Amino acid sequence: MPYNASLDECLFSKTWENDNTRLVVAVFSYNKAAKKLQISREGKTAEGEYRFAKLGRMSKEELEAVLPFIQEAVKHM
Repeated sequence: MPYNASLDECLFSKTWENDNTRLVVAVFSYNKAAKKLQISREGKTAEGEYRFAKLGRMSKEELEAVLPFIQEAVKHM
C-alpha cells in the first residue's frame, strides 16, 4: 500500500528556531495506528525559506531546547 498523506494525522507539534535552523518535534499516527515521535530539522536557504535537512547530530543548545517538547510529546502518545 503506497503512502497516503490524508491518512497521516499530526497529534502534536512544537517548533524551536534559531538563526539558521528549525527543529520540529511531532507525534503522528498513520491510519489510526500506533502513535510515533518524529524529530525533524529544517535549514534556512539563502532566500530565507526553510528546507528539510538530515537531523544528524544535535548540539547541546538544540537538545536542551527540544527536550521539554519531547517530554510533552510523550503525554500525547
